[in-house]
Amino acid sequence: MLAVADGNGSYGSSSSRMSNNINFNKNPDSSVSISKMDVIIPFTPDVPCDNNGQRMWWAFLASSMVTFFGGLFIILLWRTLKYLWTVCCHCNIKNKEAQKVNNPITIQADGTTKTGNEKEEAPASEVGWMTSVKDWAGVMISAQTLTGRVLVVLVFALSIGALGIYFIDSSDPIESCQNFYKDFTLQIDMAFNVFFLLYFGLRFIAANDKLWFWLEVNSVVDFFTVPPVFVSVYLNRSWLGLRFLRALRLIQFSEILQFLNILKTSNSIKLVNLCSIFISTWLTAAGFIHLVENSGDPWENFQNSQPLSYWECVYLLMVTMSTVGYGDVYARTTLGRLFMVFFILGGLAMFASYVPEIIELIGNRKKYGGSYSAVNGRKHIVVCGHITLESVSNFLKDFLHKDRDDVNVEIVFLHNISPNLELEALFKRHFTQVEFYQGSVLNPHDLARVKIESADACLILANKYCADPDAEDASNIMRVISIKNYHPKIRIITQMLQYHNKAHLLNIPSWNWKEGDDAICLAELKAGFIAQSCLAQGLSTMLANLFSMRSYIKIEEDTWQKYYLEGVANEMYTEYLSSAFVGLSFPTVCELCYVKLKLLLIAIEYKSEQRESRSRKRILINPGNHVKMQEGTLGFFIASDAKEVKRAFFYCKACHDDITDPKRIKKCGCKRTKYKFNGYVRSLEDEHPSTLSPKKKQRNGGMRNSPNCSPKMMRHDPLLIPGNEQIESMDANVKRYDSTGMFHWCPSKEIEKVILTRSEASMTVLSGHVVVCIFGDVTSALVGLRNLVMPLRASNFHYHELKPIVFVGSLDYLRREWETLHNFPKVFILPGTPLSRADLRAVNINLCDMCVILSANQNNIDDASLQDKECILASLNIKSMQFDDSIGVLQANSQGFTPPGMDRSSPDNSPVHGLVRQASVTTGSNIPIITELAKPGKLLPLVSFSQEKNSGTNIQMITELVNDSNVQFLDQDDDDDPDTELYLTQPFACGTAFAVSVLDSLMSATYFNDNILTLIRTLVTGGATPELEALLAEENALRGGYSTPQTLANRDRCRVAQLALYDGPFADLGDGGCYGDLFCKALKTYNMLCFGIYRLRDAHLGAPSQCTKRYVITNPPYEFEMVPTDLIFCLMQFDHNAGQSRASLSHSSHSSHSSSKKSSSVHSIPATNRQNRSSKAREARDKQNATRMNRMGPEKRWFTDEAENAYPRNIQIKPMSTHMANQVNQYKSTSSLIPPIREVEDEC
Repeated sequence: MLAVADGNGSYGSSSSRMSNNINFNKNPDSSVSISKMDVIIPFTPDVPCDNNGQRMWWAFLASSMVTFFGGLFIILLWRTLKYLWTVCCHCNIKNKEAQKVNNPITIQADGTTKTGNEKEEAPASEVGWMTSVKDWAGVMISAQTLTGRVLVVLVFALSIGALGIYFIDSSDPIESCQNFYKDFTLQIDMAFNVFFLLYFGLRFIAANDKLWFWLEVNSVVDFFTVPPVFVSVYLNRSWLGLRFLRALRLIQFSEILQFLNILKTSNSIKLVNLCSIFISTWLTAAGFIHLVENSGDPWENFQNSQPLSYWECVYLLMVTMSTVGYGDVYARTTLGRLFMVFFILGGLAMFASYVPEIIELIGNRKKYGGSYSAVNGRKHIVVCGHITLESVSNFLKDFLHKDRDDVNVEIVFLHNISPNLELEALFKRHFTQVEFYQGSVLNPHDLARVKIESADACLILANKYCADPDAEDASNIMRVISIKNYHPKIRIITQMLQYHNKAHLLNIPSWNWKEGDDAICLAELKAGFIAQSCLAQGLSTMLANLFSMRSYIKIEEDTWQKYYLEGVANEMYTEYLSSAFVGLSFPTVCELCYVKLKLLLIAIEYKSEQRESRSRKRILINPGNHVKMQEGTLGFFIASDAKEVKRAFFYCKACHDDITDPKRIKKCGCKRTKYKFNGYVRSLEDEHPSTLSPKKKQRNGGMRNSPNCSPKMMRHDPLLIPGNEQIESMDANVKRYDSTGMFHWCPSKEIEKVILTRSEASMTVLSGHVVVCIFGDVTSALVGLRNLVMPLRASNFHYHELKPIVFVGSLDYLRREWETLHNFPKVFILPGTPLSRADLRAVNINLCDMCVILSANQNNIDDASLQDKECILASLNIKSMQFDDSIGVLQANSQGFTPPGMDRSSPDNSPVHGLVRQASVTTGSNIPIITELAKPGKLLPLVSFSQEKNSGTNIQMITELVNDSNVQFLDQDDDDDPDTELYLTQPFACGTAFAVSVLDSLMSATYFNDNILTLIRTLVTGGATPELEALLAEENALRGGYSTPQTLANRDRCRVAQLALYDGPFADLGDGGCYGDLFCKALKTYNMLCFGIYRLRDAHLGAPSQCTKRYVITNPPYEFEMVPTDLIFCLMQFDHNAGQSRASLSHSSHSSHSSSKKSSSVHSIPATNRQNRSSKAREARDKQNATRMNRMGPEKRWFTDEAENAYPRNIQIKPMSTHMANQVNQYKSTSSLIPPIREVEDEC
């Protein structure tokens, strides 16, 4: 490379000759001189800064090599000298050790370890300034302090900046002349390298092992990049050289991200490590190829170079590593080819191992692993728990329904399993309002990702179809604990499967139902809905449709679906009442809202004026005249749209009085005066009761004073209960109600006392009762039958109005449930199976008010279509039963059987005389018609039965389903499509089927208004309160309490009933009258709030039909025309007089009155027919007595201590014609007697 000659040397014919005299002593006259050398450098025109073509690359490279090897030599020399010094200065210690080896006995004779430890003893060195500087340097470069983290990140950033400057300079020649004062990039690069030099010094000081530090990759990078910059400034020329080594700093990229707490998971750290190593190696190798290919081989006089850009070298290295080798770019220099030989071995190995692993990590990386970015002005909720296509679609369909008023809420789903393709498609369809993130609420990191601290609420969905409900509830409770632990103030709405698991939520310190936390217990609400259907069939369907958002489907044909779907479009909303209503009574406001605003007000949130409960607000359902509207009263409305409910808030007497179209009621700008409005309403009430009715005048306006109807219902103070009722209810020695006064209560009974055998049940008078067919065994999950019984034992029923409940099922299963049932009266058990017709006939299922079919084994089957097999088989079994009935004359001295566990000393529980079952009693369709009530010394009422065969299809029943699609198997004569939604099917519309899936809508309804859940629970549970839940959590059973004015006051609350139109004060409105007139009359006269119709399916045809199926119509319009067979859903007040009049009756007739449905049919028979039957009954008495004695044989005496022949009474049985039986079946009511149509009971 260098040619040395004595004068003019020749380098070849093709090369120019150039001599360069290097004289270290430039003064020739100096006494000290060095011999001259002529250095011949080949001329190349690639160095524009030097006309002679002189290259100075060796100076740059020499600076790096001298620095590296010079420092390495110094370190090794220092270590050698230190080692020699240590050996020389500590030779005496080695001599002592040799003496210890030569004389081991002397050491053992000492018996001490002092001599043995002398070798290890060394004088403790004091901490000097060098150690302090070393510690300070270590703190500065460590990432454990803020200063260290900032310094590390800054060094990495500046290294990447220096690499960027290299990329810029790579477009210039390898070596060029640069003026430091004019080249901006050289100045920046100089500043970066000065910083690197200082940081190198800190690292060197802090290093414990200087040798290993000198050989580190980062140190080598500094050696070959920092010194050449200073040489560039000195020589005013630049050499691209080895500056590409700055790319090796990328290897530390993962460490930098970990210092910044960006990388936290092992997969992410590994992925960044692989990528940084691969890219840094790739870029560094490309830099070397770029250097040698653009420079050429030194031994070839740099003549074999080729112009390649840096990015072409990057491309060349990639196709080389991947073994593709297109050949369009290749290495020409020997150095380049030699490097490629070795690089292809390591590069191929790295490519083959790193790239698949990187792809695998990227592929396994969670697609939904990001973080939620909150949008200003927009709330978001987090939904977690059981996230499936079904649960999410049902939730979104209700939550994002168009009837809701501008839902400006973003829904964030969090689940630990990535969604499948169908669920992913669902999310994409709602991408503007829905986001999904993969994670678990049990992980605080995932909670931070979804911004749970700023979320408006967190909703937890439960798996309703799981095999172990308790385990599912435990999982959801753990989710609540995790979320509350992360952010105690977050509002949580969770679904629970079992009622007894709700108690565990009370153990969470931050759980507060007053702040909006709610637990929607599916078992409790499901049982409550079914229980309310036992009191008013079809109510479960109506309530389920009210809190579910359904779109209106218009049907032109005059079919039952048309009227049903018009009611389905109604939902439940809340809105604050206008100040114009302040001071008015609830019935007045309710009537005005219905007539004027076309809104149905059913309840209000009322703040008590009593001092002790002033701060507590209660939800009052149809409270009556004694409650006056307050300022800012919250009303609960039934309407088809949220915009319609705004009318109640905008209404103004001065501006909207003359408006007939409710759609024109908008917000006005006037100052409202409530006193003028109050005077206006008072004047209306004084002038005429029908002034507010625009359609018709109410007929029979004087019905309030009619002797055939009950007196006007008025709200009573608990201390002003009529005499006999108050004395009876406040008996200090008898506990009739639980401690809260919300439910009837009795002392706990052993299960053996309420068990009926089949023969005993056949001899027992069972009529007007509730039959609960339950499938279950020892291993089945508990259904929670207490939630079914509690609404049927609410204290707003009088004791004689309670329907007996008979459970038919496995005794082993019912024993497990009995612990929660033993404090309720009139509850009996028949061990058996609901599929046995003998058991069903024994409990007189054809005379029951309602048959409930439940199963505890539904979730133990994987096949969804078979989950409801037991309930479907039981339903079809009952419908296929035939009842061929005839009853003989029953004399008064024939002692009926009293079920075990009933107290004979109590008037209400005394043995029932008269009705002893002979064969199978008559059908559920043609029920017994009781025209009179028995009294001592008088004849029992005339009872007529049909003697024809009747089918079990007329028995009222409700079947619980798990799978919605299985509803198609309940009715064989319907035309429902298997793909029809549940709410559109005939069994659901008729109230004969109930699926737990309809309760999914409560999640979104509760989020938008937490009062909705309270209202629903108040309606269906019979009066369950948070205080009662706390009591049940402590004792798991109701506690009896003495009757006090405070507990008796809790009886004074509304209940749901069905009002018949074929007789009574509303009979004139039943034949073509308007529903609005009925609404106003019932509200004004009896404080009854009507809210729906239960109509025969074929009533719209106008022709007689044998079909007894009914369907639900919710909130009909004012002008809706009614038919005589309609039953009206209404909220009726508690009647104190019912208990008083009842007390005067003979206890022996209690059984006849326990069937409220059967006794309600007293109005279905004209008076003339009654008289005819009474006269004919006496003529056939002897013949019927003989028939009965021949059938029964010797009479079994159940109670030997009862006086015989007491009050001899006879019952005469007369067959009823088929036409009359069908007529009665159509007109019969399904609930207990209601006050407006109750007749005088003590008349003969």
